[in-house]
Amino acid sequence: MMNLTSPESVNLPGKSTHFAAECWFDDTCILDMDYFVKTLSGIKAKGVRPELIGSIITHYASKWLPDLSFGEGSEVFPGPTFEDSPESVTALWMKKRFFVETLVGILPPEKDSIPCNFLLRLLRVANMVRVEPSYRVDLEKRISWQLDQATLKELLIPSFVHTCGTLLDVELVLRLVKRFMNLDESVRSGSALIKVAKLVDNYLAEAAVDGNLTMSEFIDLAGALPGHARSTDDGLYRAIDTYLKAHPGLSKQERKSLCRLIDSRKLSPEASLHAAQNERLPVRAVIQVLLSEQTKLNNNKQLQIDWSGSFVSVTRSPNQQGLIEPPARCMSKREMNVQQMEIKRLKEDVLRLQSQCMAMQAQIEKLLEKKRGSGFFSWKKIIVPSLVNKVDKIGDVDRETEVGFVGRQTPGDMKTRLVRGRTPNNKWRKSLS
Repeated sequence: MMNLTSPESVNLPGKSTHFAAECWFDDTCILDMDYFVKTLSGIKAKGVRPELIGSIITHYASKWLPDLSFGEGSEVFPGPTFEDSPESVTALWMKKRFFVETLVGILPPEKDSIPCNFLLRLLRVANMVRVEPSYRVDLEKRISWQLDQATLKELLIPSFVHTCGTLLDVELVLRLVKRFMNLDESVRSGSALIKVAKLVDNYLAEAAVDGNLTMSEFIDLAGALPGHARSTDDGLYRAIDTYLKAHPGLSKQERKSLCRLIDSRKLSPEASLHAAQNERLPVRAVIQVLLSEQTKLNNNKQLQIDWSGSFVSVTRSPNQQGLIEPPARCMSKREMNVQQMEIKRLKEDVLRLQSQCMAMQAQIEKLLEKKRGSGFFSWKKIIVPSLVNKVDKIGDVDRETEVGFVGRQTPGDMKTRLVRGRTPNNKWRKSLS
């Protein structure tokens, strides 16, 4: 018989919902689904929380159907199960089908009342026993509401349709993702969308090993999520690389179509390095990865220069304008250290350039001095005769010439002396001077 206790005794502080569910039933829980549904309706009428109702259902279902248990590390429920029944395989199959359809019909409508992983296991059994399509659609809707809480292990549902060539039910996962994307914006918020994108990329990496997975199925599932859903494309790149490895017979155009799914700007340095050396990728995809990495390096350098420039402008503004310009944002300690190192490096470069300029200037001056002293007609000092002295004697001119000129006399000098000795006229002196 079913041991029913009061709801107040279930909601104990510090107790888990699984322990609370065990308080409602003893180990000799019966398989009479009608009696279970009737009892559960009485529990709901007492105002019990939906989470506790969901815990009761999961506990009861896992007890009688081991396929719905939590797998490794889960509690093994003692007692009889469906597999212990002496009935035929067909009768057992029909009983499982009725059991699953009844469970789906009594699930609470609240979103988080049933764990997503339990719903995925229930959907797996429902596909295996071929429940009515309405029950399957109801389960898929419930799973899509909380698809971000699913795990990869539970999402790897095999295909029970003989016409399907793949081992995994890829079409089922595609339907779940599309239903998730059709939900309200509040449900598929940023964090939930990122989790689903990561889950889909991991699923694609597992499904890509199957040689029967067509490229259209791969592209449809990978493109079911928008580009901003993936913060990084490393998981998608791993899935595409796995698919290319498992399908070596793809044409060049098909490989290009797959690589168009990847945004090379969102690859990590490790993934970019692997892609640059990946012979399975087309040459165009490799070039795009290399260009993206080069752009990232240039942007990082420019960002460091901008940081150092903004830091210098803020420190100089009080002397130049008398106003202190507050920074646009509060920089972290790491950014401040980067700025200080950059400024220190720039100062060292300036000092080194100054010393090099001074050395070059001194060398240029030495070359100019050497050039001035190497001429044949080198003049150190020229003294012009005074116009005040009216007496013009040849001796005075000779004396001035000896004082004014140093070194060997030129033929021009001798000619000047002869002209001045013959015609001591002021106009000639003026023309010669």
